[in-house]
Amino acid sequence: MNAERWVIGADEDGGVLVGPVGDDGRLVGPAVREADVVEAVRRRAGVGRWVWRSTADVYPRLLAAGVRVERCYDVEAAEALLLAYEGRLGEPRSAAAAWARGRRRPVPPDPAPRAAVPGAQDSLFEPTAAAPLPFDALVEVYAKQLERHEATAHPGRMRLLTAAESAGMLVAAEMNGAGLPWRADVHRDVLTELLGERYGGAGEPRRLAELADEVSAAFGHRVRPDLPADVVKAFARAGVRVRSTRRWELEEIDHPAVRPLLEYKSLYRVWTAHGWSWLQDWVRDGRFRPEYTPGGTVTGRWTTNGGGALQIPKVIRRAVVADPGWRLVVADADQMEPRVLAAISRDRGLMDVAGSPEDLYTRLSDRAFSGDREHAKLALLGAVYGQTSGDGLKNLAALRRRFPQAVAYVDDAARAGEEGRLVRTWLGRTSPPAAGSGEDALGEAGLPQEDAAEPEDAPREDAFTPGYASTNARARGRFTRNFVVQGSAAEWALLMLAALRRATAHLRAELVFFQHDEVIVHCPAEEAQEVAAAVREAGDLAGRIAFGETPVRFPFTTRVVRCYADAK
Repeated sequence: MNAERWVIGADEDGGVLVGPVGDDGRLVGPAVREADVVEAVRRRAGVGRWVWRSTADVYPRLLAAGVRVERCYDVEAAEALLLAYEGRLGEPRSAAAAWARGRRRPVPPDPAPRAAVPGAQDSLFEPTAAAPLPFDALVEVYAKQLERHEATAHPGRMRLLTAAESAGMLVAAEMNGAGLPWRADVHRDVLTELLGERYGGAGEPRRLAELADEVSAAFGHRVRPDLPADVVKAFARAGVRVRSTRRWELEEIDHPAVRPLLEYKSLYRVWTAHGWSWLQDWVRDGRFRPEYTPGGTVTGRWTTNGGGALQIPKVIRRAVVADPGWRLVVADADQMEPRVLAAISRDRGLMDVAGSPEDLYTRLSDRAFSGDREHAKLALLGAVYGQTSGDGLKNLAALRRRFPQAVAYVDDAARAGEEGRLVRTWLGRTSPPAAGSGEDALGEAGLPQEDAAEPEDAPREDAFTPGYASTNARARGRFTRNFVVQGSAAEWALLMLAALRRATAHLRAELVFFQHDEVIVHCPAEEAQEVAAAVREAGDLAGRIAFGETPVRFPFTTRVVRCYADAK
């Protein structure tokens, strides 16, 4: 039987069971026992969508056997989205937990997340630990989830969100398998150039030791520049009050220790985050595989399970080099979040501004800020991220007069957050509830990604997890203001990746990197222009699928390079 959807799950005898299901999620034919998941899928090449417990459990084994699927439904990813929608974020999300809740039985806790093991990328192709669930129970959970989708305010959008999240799981598994091309020899040369020779044992390399001596000499006594508390104390002894050792604060200080200290901090991060030990642990056979986690943050942005892939310094990007005869197509979405705000707010004026591939802030400044691009940018980012004090307040007032519907959209989200209500993205991803959601820390997450000064100062969305209590209503309002835009942008990005994956399926090209608004495709040189065109088409297609027919465009700045560092 060649049904559109088939469920595949574990068999008590160690094999798998597969069975066709209908639109209601229930079996429409007998389940068939197969000895192996690879053969079960390979024999049913015409299946339109596979329904399984977890993509991370099944798909890497299929990829290792050369089997690729077009679409899937990830039951555990869907459960996480539905729980959040129902205001129950943080409850166990496994398929076994979902089945137990439906049967009003004791709910098992989720298994502990599998820790990434440096240097052991083969572990990507091993099943993750999970509570066992019989095949019939998996079918039951799937059918119940379809009913829960229909109970949401916008069932079509929620179904699309689940489909997009599931597609993201496929993309992530494929990127983990392909790996980011990485030249270890170039990386080692860069480290030697920056840090000097390595000393024996765990000691700092030569250049860091020299800078540490310079810092101590500037203060007149021994100071550990790798210890912020030691640095703050040293400045205090010198009569200089600093609250932290962040770059922007140190740059305001006139003291001879500042220059070597800033250089030390920059090089120290390279050494600890992407130094020789990192290279030995994470790069194998010319590839870096960081293990991507779609939806790893509450807004839907991706994270990685080790390796620091989402904060690769530009200088280290010199080691990301395409294979001989191949190229890297590096594509950055242009002003993605302001364009998303235009689409979700339906503000006619802002949609018109965002309806061109030209620089959005320049067009905005011509409309409302007398040609002052910087003020236009600050005003729009202030509306999205809650930066409304000082000049930002005046800029926001000008923005509100010109684009009232867009500003009202984020203002309403902020008000809902302050009042403790849930807010949702365009497709239905839901914010954490007011109690135990980590919204205090989310105040700092209001900084836009493009304005993050350096890795140590960058927004830390991974801190915004369930279990962190807060009573700071204003902080939660800043978070929900940003959540509706950033989360909707993450949904657009998922749909863009899915469209790009489908458009390049007939090519040798591989998606090898993704973060927030940037994607890298590794492809033969002769495919590069076709891939670049596919990226541009995928962006606009994702906009139409997510937000309907609007004037808003989602352009990319695309570069074809041999080395990642050359793309910026």
